[in-house]
Amino acid sequence: MRTRRGISYPVVNNMCCDKRRRDANIVGEKMIQSRKRSKSLSGTPVATISGHCDFLDTLPDDIVLFILAKVGSTADCPADFISVLSTCKRLNELAVHSLVLSKASPKAFAVKSKNWSESAHRFLKQCSDAGNVEACYTLGMIRFYCLQNRGSGASLMAKAAINSHAPALYSLAVIQFNGSGGSKTDKDLRAGVALCARAAFLGHIDALRELGHCLQDGYGVRQNIAEGRRFLVQANARELATVLSTTPSALISGNWLTWNPLPHLRHGNVVGPGCPLLSDFGCNVPAPEPHPSNVFLTDWFSGKVLSPGLRLCSHAGCGRPETRRHEFRRCSVCGAVNYCSRACQALDWKMRHKMECTQAERWVDEGDGEDNGNVNEDDGMLVDS
Repeated sequence: MRTRRGISYPVVNNMCCDKRRRDANIVGEKMIQSRKRSKSLSGTPVATISGHCDFLDTLPDDIVLFILAKVGSTADCPADFISVLSTCKRLNELAVHSLVLSKASPKAFAVKSKNWSESAHRFLKQCSDAGNVEACYTLGMIRFYCLQNRGSGASLMAKAAINSHAPALYSLAVIQFNGSGGSKTDKDLRAGVALCARAAFLGHIDALRELGHCLQDGYGVRQNIAEGRRFLVQANARELATVLSTTPSALISGNWLTWNPLPHLRHGNVVGPGCPLLSDFGCNVPAPEPHPSNVFLTDWFSGKVLSPGLRLCSHAGCGRPETRRHEFRRCSVCGAVNYCSRACQALDWKMRHKMECTQAERWVDEGDGEDNGNVNEDDGMLVDS
């Protein structure tokens, strides 16, 4: 440009602007470098611009895998384990290693039914493929009863049973006793007894009680009343020992060692309280915590309508549904409740049904009073629907 006199304006020096741009670029590069994890030529982290050092990168993968496996085995809920996956990229990759997934606790994948999704299904499948027997059993129960994929569910439970997983053995025994997933002719009582015996050998309380009733009644095995009573007493003793070992003595009610008949039977010719270890239903102890798979089944079917004629097991902690009409057996006295197994009946009788079984009142009115003290035992019969 020229002035009015025709003289050109002096050229502006851009050195100041260039200097500002260079300074800004240098500051930006320093900020980026401070965010990155600086490493030396040997691969070990060095101090960053802020003066901090990330020691996680110094740990070898074997140690990190061991730590993650410990975290997964002690997780109390899925969030405890999922939070590790979102920490950083390295932990996200190592946390899904087969060594970590195989050690995950049952509570680590105890997903709620309302949160069930394809990703939850995929995570359980990854755990089962890694050899986690609890994941095999949980996913097998969900597939068999909820997703109605009978073959895949049974094979997953069988995979857990091969690895001596007692709940899986007992669940397969219940399927054999009821012929679940098939017709009434598909019942295999001898196979059910064999699976129960294996689970009882591993110390499963419900299997011990079921096996005792089978021996007493000659159900799927040659009748042996004395041996059946021995298994029932052993189941009651294990149940009591489990409660005493996990519950502080101050929280246990004082009547756990006494067996009392029904409240409306405490009059007249009533036999006095006896030893609860000799009862078919055990001691007056709190109900055991249900397995996460049973909790899932209970929540899953609580908001769903079953097909016409199908019923749920009356024990609140079970959640198993019928796969065909009249699959479960009903109470021989009132006929108002039905159970998938004798173990569920024993638990429900102690916690609820003994107060609601209406036929027991008729026995009091019409009976001669000699056997009223054993009403609890006589009500233990189940008949086919």
